[in-house]
Amino acid sequence: MPRSSRYRGRFAPTPSGPLHFGSLVAALGSYLDARAAGGQWLVRIEDIDPPRCPQGAASTILRQLETFGLEWDEAIMWQHTRGDAYQQALDQLIQLGLAYPCNCSRKQWQAFEIYPGWCREGVCDANKPVAWRLRSDLGKRPTCWQDRLFGEQRFDPAELGDVVLKRKDGLWAYQLAVVVDDAEQQITDVVRGLDLLDNTPWQHQLQSALQLPQPRYLHLPLIVTTEGQKLSKQNLAPALSENEQGVRRQLFQALEALDQAPPQALATESPATQLHWAIANWSLQRLRPTAHRQTPASMPPSTPSSVPPGD
Repeated sequence: MPRSSRYRGRFAPTPSGPLHFGSLVAALGSYLDARAAGGQWLVRIEDIDPPRCPQGAASTILRQLETFGLEWDEAIMWQHTRGDAYQQALDQLIQLGLAYPCNCSRKQWQAFEIYPGWCREGVCDANKPVAWRLRSDLGKRPTCWQDRLFGEQRFDPAELGDVVLKRKDGLWAYQLAVVVDDAEQQITDVVRGLDLLDNTPWQHQLQSALQLPQPRYLHLPLIVTTEGQKLSKQNLAPALSENEQGVRRQLFQALEALDQAPPQALATESPATQLHWAIANWSLQRLRPTAHRQTPASMPPSTPSSVPPGD
């Protein structure tokens, strides 16, 4: 698929719950980077894991984005409709010898830091359901790229392990889906949280194997709680306030978290006015490449939970 010459960015939340302040910072960063470049900004709903996606959560997220003035271009892509495309990509990887079936359980290899590749030459138990894994030890290694904020990155995918592409229960896994969908939407620039930085080597490996273009990457510093935990749905981060005063305050705080130094007078302005200023003044040079940010003092601390984090 040919690469688009125009900037095309995206925000791709998992609808496991409403957006929180960390989500807002990620969405705002990707939105401003796209709009400041005169590009397009798309929204993709990554709902490939139904048990994690309660009914109505996606609608809540879309309403929140609209409330904060983050308007998207083009129709929304829903990952739950994309199974055929993912299967086609997996079939290509199987033909290339880069994907293999595996029926090992996490309990079996819990003594290892990463999955040791026991099923690479054949499944260990032919009577058990299988997942499909990517062979991380093949292809160009290490993988290198230039992150727009954190600079040169170098990872050996084999040191990260053979990531799952399709689960034993038949559900598609994140790594394959995100690569196929970024290519389908002709995404040129991926702006997302620092917690996904070490996902990029697998995605580069998949892009190379499937002969898909590689976007530029910008990983944003994480928003953390006062206890130092990543602000996330996993830790039951509070949902964004959607009353008028709360929206203005949180949008202004998100601009501060992105180091954009908005003038204090902007804090009481409408989302449209704040975004107009932010697009005109967006500066990657202001953004400090530090790993964490403290949440605003007005945000309550999170409480740990067992819910896995979304994208």
